[in-house]
This record gives sequence, C-alpha cells and structure tokens, in this order.
Amino acid sequence: MSKQDEAGLILKLYDLRREETMRKARNWFFMEFQPQSLADFSAAMFGEHSGHLRMIVSYWDMAAAMVHNQAIGLQFFNDCNGEHIGVFARIEPLLPEIRAAYSPRFAANLEKLIDATPDGRKLVAANREQMKAVMAQLAKQPAAQRA
Repeated sequence: MSKQDEAGLILKLYDLRREETMRKARNWFFMEFQPQSLADFSAAMFGEHSGHLRMIVSYWDMAAAMVHNQAIGLQFFNDCNGEHIGVFARIEPLLPEIRAAYSPRFAANLEKLIDATPDGRKLVAANREQMKAVMAQLAKQPAAQRA
C-alpha cells in the first residue's frame, strides 16, 4: 500500500472520530468510565453507555487490525494517533477477567498493537498514571468549571 493510501486511511479514521456520536462516546469513555472491577465494566457494558463502550473499544480494535494487516504502517499509525494508548490503559488491568467473561478475543488487535509498539506497555502504564493525576485535578474543580 502506498503512503498516500495509508494517509487516506488515517484521515478517514480521524474523520470517524469527529462524528457526533463518537465524540460523545469518547468524552464519556475518558471522563466518566473508570472501571475498577469486572462488575464496573459489566455495568457499563449492559447499562446506559453500552453503545459508547462498545463503539470506542471496537473502533480502536478495528484500527489496530488495519496496522496488523499492513494497511497502515505501525510507525505511521503511532505518529498520528495516541488515543488508543489511553483506551487500552483503561481496560488492560481487567482484560483477563473481561475475556473470561465475554470473549477471549476482546480487544485482541488493540493489545497486539500495544505490544508491537516500542515500549507500548510502558506507555500504557504512564498514561494510566497521568490520567489518574488529571482526574484528581478535575475532581478538585467545582462542577461548573468541569462542564
């Protein structure tokens, strides 16, 4: 595949992230979804935000599959994206339980992408810690400022 074709796919992926429902899903995922247990994950999976959770994880798993199937090069993909690191950081601690409960292939492409990325697991761990600090700062703000 040519670099122009890869660039076209990356731009298409970006365009999809700008879609209104996807924006709402991304906002919910990063601002509200903080699962600490399989029960938390399951509550989201079968609750009001089920579509948001499935949309975000399946989107990044699909994008990762494009890398694994060589539609987009790993370096090019990672040069243009970073959100997948944050998505994986949210689900990684629960991944064995999620897979046992729901599907052994849950987020499998996303995990392969993380593992193929140089220092991928370190990036995920750093993102998780950074997001904890961000969320702690946001929690200190009055609700009116967070909106």
